[in-house]
Amino acid sequence: MKSVKLFCFGLLMAIAWTFASGVWAQDSSQSDSAAFVGRWDLTLKKSGHEYPSWIEIAQKEGKLSALFTGRWGNARHLPKIEINGTRLSFVSPKEEEGSKTDLTFEGALKGETLSGTVNGPDGSEWSWEAVKAPALDKRVSSAKWGKPVQLFNGKDLSGWHGSKAGPPDWRVEGGNLVSPGNGPELISDEKFQDFKLHVEFNCGKDANSGVYLRGRYEVQIETESQGEGPSHHTGGVYGFLAPKPEQPRSSDTWQTFDITLVGRNVTVVLNGKTVIDDHEIPGITGGALDSHEGDPGPIYLQGSEKGHVLFRKITVTPAK
Repeated sequence: MKSVKLFCFGLLMAIAWTFASGVWAQDSSQSDSAAFVGRWDLTLKKSGHEYPSWIEIAQKEGKLSALFTGRWGNARHLPKIEINGTRLSFVSPKEEEGSKTDLTFEGALKGETLSGTVNGPDGSEWSWEAVKAPALDKRVSSAKWGKPVQLFNGKDLSGWHGSKAGPPDWRVEGGNLVSPGNGPELISDEKFQDFKLHVEFNCGKDANSGVYLRGRYEVQIETESQGEGPSHHTGGVYGFLAPKPEQPRSSDTWQTFDITLVGRNVTVVLNGKTVIDDHEIPGITGGALDSHEGDPGPIYLQGSEKGHVLFRKITVTPAK
């Protein structure tokens, strides 16, 4: 009888220890993951070049997920992400990266910085580093405004520079800026934090361009993206925010953007109609100049896409 009692007591202790160990392991795993959850501004580095990127890590019901913006394209869900203690790994598919193999990011959390390595699309090893993205939690309605700044003089490219040397190059014709089509981007010399932007544009048939706010967030211009998602259509913040209500697609017609950006919150008025009303932009869009979201940035006009788009009357009113 005594031996039976001792056996039962031992069995109960073993069960209790196993249960406690399981709970501890679960809590430990959740605690480990908690430090990673959130938005991160990520920079890839290779041979003196930097490529902006962004990732948002989430955990729901014990399962991890990640939304990722690479060097180009739109934010997309990753097929794999794992966290083990202070270490992190995630995979970006080769189809999205212009690579022969999937890119596997391996890194570790040290203090408030994530850093590690990735097999670059050129076959060499790249390094990367990420910091928590700033909240930038201001509201458009609370902003106060300074004096308007005219960015384009209607005569030449004074106050602007290209992302690289052409040809093809941007040009000025009849008082309008003309995008080159599959050429360089056009970037304002002046940088801004919070602002209102007025710009008029004329998108040719089957053409594509965009206006980048702070050089990081693209408001789309297009006449050839019918088959893509709503956030890829004119007036959308590429990959994040769809224009609602969506306006008719118009080519060879002058149109207007009145865009307000305060913190992360954007309002887009297309041809006098509000299509995005004071919504948060989660992170950078593909093609961003950098991932330093807390810093001021330029206005940049996309010239690397196909077709020709004309721009005129580009005015920025910065916040005080």
